[in-house]
This record gives sequence, C-alpha cells and structure tokens, in this order.
Amino acid sequence: MTTFRLSQALTASLIAGVFCLVLAAPPASTQSSEHLEAVHHPGYDTTISMPFVPAIKVTSGKLLWLAGGTALPVYHDHPHQRDEIVKYLPNDLEAQVRQTMDGIMATLKAAGGSPRDVVHLFIFRARPRIGDIGRASAVVSSYFAPFNHKPTTTNLAVLELGEPEQLVEIQAVAAVD
Repeated sequence: MTTFRLSQALTASLIAGVFCLVLAAPPASTQSSEHLEAVHHPGYDTTISMPFVPAIKVTSGKLLWLAGGTALPVYHDHPHQRDEIVKYLPNDLEAQVRQTMDGIMATLKAAGGSPRDVVHLFIFRARPRIGDIGRASAVVSSYFAPFNHKPTTTNLAVLELGEPEQLVEIQAVAAVD
C-alpha cells in the first residue's frame, strides 16, 4: 500500500470514528479541554494505567489537522537537505520523538490550541525494536500529563519514512476554537 493510500485510509477511518463518537452516547467523563469529553466503557477498571483513552467525543470547536511532524524543524527545505538530516535526525528514538512533539506543540500554539485540545495522534515508527512503543509512548505522554489529558492514539511500526535516518513521524488532530 502506498503512503498516500495509507494516509487516505487512516484519514477516512479517523473521520468515520469522529462521526461515530459524535452520534453515539456512551457514558463519558470530563476531559481537560472544553471541546472534548473522554469516553469509557461502563464499569471499566480504573486501576489499569493506559497512556490513552478508548475514545474522545468532540463536543464543540473546529477540527485542526496538523501535518505529519518529524524531528526536522517544522519549516525545512524540500527536497530535504543532507546537512539538516544529519543535524536533526539522530539515531535516537526518544530524541526524535521529543523534537517532533516540540514542533507539534508549536503548531498547536500557533493555531490557538494546547495539548489539552488534541483528539488523536498517529505515531509512525520506522526500524522498530522491542520496547520502542513504550519508549515513544512515554515521551509523547509527558507532553499531555501536565494537562491531565490522554488523547486517543494509533501507534504503528512502518517499513520506512521520508528519510533513512527518520525514526518517527507524528500527525495530530485537535479541536480548537
């Protein structure tokens, strides 16, 4: 499946999921944003620690789709320049996730949003190793913990990303004013 078709399929899946959430009426608890409501199953075990919630209902605001972010600066040359790749894409998953999340946070702020407005994250990891999903999730979660917020997530291992040195790409969807 090409990257474009995968992107189309993921986008269509998320849109369908958002509409299902809006139409469904399962029990919900408050989420940290005025636009979002966390959705949990009745009687779920609150002692289980998860870095995400099963669903988030968007109750107001406008959907904001962020472009897939990488450890490269948000604004960088295309085609990519080798000196930027060497400088910004270390062979360190946690470092790349932090740099990527910093770019996502800056874009959210530019749109008038904050981490508490994030509905969903698509996390794509290349060259996966055992334990990577936990390491990447821990870094991502650290950006939302101060807001007591857990967005829904899709965390995928993929064959390759835009550059051989690229270990992660993250796309975010938020609900903002």
